[in-house]
Amino acid sequence: MGGRINADRVIARLAARHYGVVVRWQLFDAGLTARMIDRRVASGRLLPLHRGVYAVGHDRLTRDGHWLAAVLAAGPGAVLSHREAAALHGLRPSSRPTVDVTVAGQRRVRGVQVHRVGRLDAADVTAVAGIPVTTVARTLVDLADVVPPQALRKVLDEAERSHRLDVRAVEAALERTRGRAGGGRERVRSALAELAATGTTVTRSDLEDRFLALLDAHGLPRPLTNHWIETMEVDAYWSATNVVVELDGWGPHRTRRAFQDDRERSAELTAAGYTVLRFAYEHVVRRPAWVAAQVRRVLAQAAAPTG
Repeated sequence: MGGRINADRVIARLAARHYGVVVRWQLFDAGLTARMIDRRVASGRLLPLHRGVYAVGHDRLTRDGHWLAAVLAAGPGAVLSHREAAALHGLRPSSRPTVDVTVAGQRRVRGVQVHRVGRLDAADVTAVAGIPVTTVARTLVDLADVVPPQALRKVLDEAERSHRLDVRAVEAALERTRGRAGGGRERVRSALAELAATGTTVTRSDLEDRFLALLDAHGLPRPLTNHWIETMEVDAYWSATNVVVELDGWGPHRTRRAFQDDRERSAELTAAGYTVLRFAYEHVVRRPAWVAAQVRRVLAQAAAPTG
């Protein structure tokens, strides 16, 4: 086989894995020379999208192909972010000709809106469909800087509806962006507070997500979550019946002090007239039917007329 055919096969394999997009350094790593690459650019087999980034054969790329090309053009460590990250996560559509990309550095790319940060924490980065992208939590924080408050609220609503709103992760992302200019961080906090005030079931852990899924599976009403009553925040609260459920994950509740604090909280709530149930992670995961039965019985008892 000739070198030309082998080179084209290499290019085709790379393009097949990356939405029809290849990068010059990838071609070098695969054994192509600068002359081989330039010859294919001149003949139209490699079509420049950005400096050192090419479409193979044609430039009719999919949405994801254009987004990946923008990320690759911004250099190592770059990720899709802001509006296009929200679209990739399925939280908000985007048909902008310009692509939002975040990178730690000073790179400029034509046709790409590059957001420069001093450092992009690994906890804020993931990949979706092979495209490096900010996590849902970091995307929500970033999005607040570039969309109106009502649009941000819609995205938060969608994240909550699709069970991807992790308040604890958003709070951690907010902490990592402390000191950033602009009012986006406060807009996120305000939008989260509005969600909580409307009784939206905002969760902060996998255990809470599992508990809500358990209730749904057994036909039980959803409670308010992470709701403040009697000067303390409870995990789940049915306001019509004054029933509270506290969920004890192993991590936050494994110390002697945490054990004592949990019992004190339960005692105070009971004394104030609330019915309190406590479930451990193992209960929710391994004995869901039993948990559902306890919740159902207590809700029924609390709703029954007295006297």
